[in-house]
Amino acid sequence: MSMSELSTHYQKNVVPKLKEKFGYKNSMEIPKVLKVTLNMGLGEAVNDKKIIENAFLEMREIASQQPIRTYTKKSIAGFKIRDGWPIGVKVTLRRRNMNNFIYKLINIVLPRVRDFRGLNLKSFDGQGNYNFGIKEHIIFPEVDYNKIDKMLGMNITVTTTAKTDEEGQYLLSLLGFPLR
Repeated sequence: MSMSELSTHYQKNVVPKLKEKFGYKNSMEIPKVLKVTLNMGLGEAVNDKKIIENAFLEMREIASQQPIRTYTKKSIAGFKIRDGWPIGVKVTLRRRNMNNFIYKLINIVLPRVRDFRGLNLKSFDGQGNYNFGIKEHIIFPEVDYNKIDKMLGMNITVTTTAKTDEEGQYLLSLLGFPLR
């Protein structure tokens, strides 16, 4: 299945199975993936501004889209953080970029994770959305091993229109997410 075929696969295979299992009357009720959000929180960037810049460039390569920097909302003396300092980078993917990223995540990135046994089912939030973390961003093929100076973690959120975790779990498993 190629990247552009993910939406075709959804229409031809996933929608009928969801309709059959949950008995939706209206086609607008059928759950779908709305967006995928990638987030890198970089607390250590307080001491070194170069970390934020490198993370920004690497996130742009991974997502194929321009990320935004996130800033602190208030000062915390214990962490030596001032108000308005850059603290992370994030990007929200929708439509074609989202489908391309999901395809890449399922077929290329997750198989490269060391000791991977599937994604945890307990990471659903109660409304059909799924969150999981990646400890090392070097599992993405776009990241050049020679240019990284620090291993960075990443949080990935898959937001769906599903009303329950059961619907969201079934949707993601039909799309090919390797759930445990």
